[in-house]
Amino acid sequence: MGDGHRIYVEQSGNPAGVPVVVLHGGPGGGSSPAMRRFFDPAHYRIILFDQRGCGLSKPQASIEANTTWHLVEDIERIRDTLGIGRWIVFGGSWGATLALIYAQAHPIRVSALVLRGVFLATQSELQWFYGGGAGRFFPELWRRFCDPIPLEERDDLISAYSRRLFSGNYATEARYARIWTMWENALASVDSDGLMGEAPADYARAFARLENHYFTHGAFLKEDGQILRDRDKIEHIPAIIVQGRMDMICPPVSAWQLAQGWALADLRLVAASGHALSEPGITEGLVAAMDELRH
Repeated sequence: MGDGHRIYVEQSGNPAGVPVVVLHGGPGGGSSPAMRRFFDPAHYRIILFDQRGCGLSKPQASIEANTTWHLVEDIERIRDTLGIGRWIVFGGSWGATLALIYAQAHPIRVSALVLRGVFLATQSELQWFYGGGAGRFFPELWRRFCDPIPLEERDDLISAYSRRLFSGNYATEARYARIWTMWENALASVDSDGLMGEAPADYARAFARLENHYFTHGAFLKEDGQILRDRDKIEHIPAIIVQGRMDMICPPVSAWQLAQGWALADLRLVAASGHALSEPGITEGLVAAMDELRH
């Protein structure tokens, strides 16, 4: 990308098909082969890529030249390099955030939005997840997340973890990264019992460092609530929003706020479903959305 980053991009499906770009979550989650499963490969040209610093992109876990606006530029570089005029933008969680920001920056390039587990990158959402809201439903897991941090630092856990995730000591960074990652992963599924295996150190370190970096900086937006403020820029774009009713990571109020008054937005609340792509109701809803867009 010309500034020290190399971005992994892959294509699958029909080379002459309707292009769809898939934006993974996190930030820092990386893409996976399972993300192809929502698209009919005979109809869609499926483009996956790993955002800066994670997955197969290099350098791993780097926060240098790594902001929301770098990612928006990367998406445009990929589109231009592949010779695509307009495409469907598909994203969940942080991927939904990035999809909305990209669409607001380049509305003429987006033919439709398919969003899952909406995150609007607001302080209230971060306070919910890192300030004790979600912890009221999972007190034992919340305690496990808080216990490694001294009492005098627990009023701002994002900052407390930041000091440790960027300590310069790999072992310390990996230790706290695994705790950070486990807190999120344990709440992803509505069926979770909280018993999660430890993530590999390199994956956890990239995931936690990038999430923490973006959340520390408010997703590099100019003001809190910017995505809703600028929604008029994308209201001409059709959107399907698949949202778990029991999503503990990104509660449905954000998806509901996003859809209110947006005539072309179709909000589909999925009963008894959480945050993860792998939730049966979420998977079914996303496959149905992409099948509908074929016609």
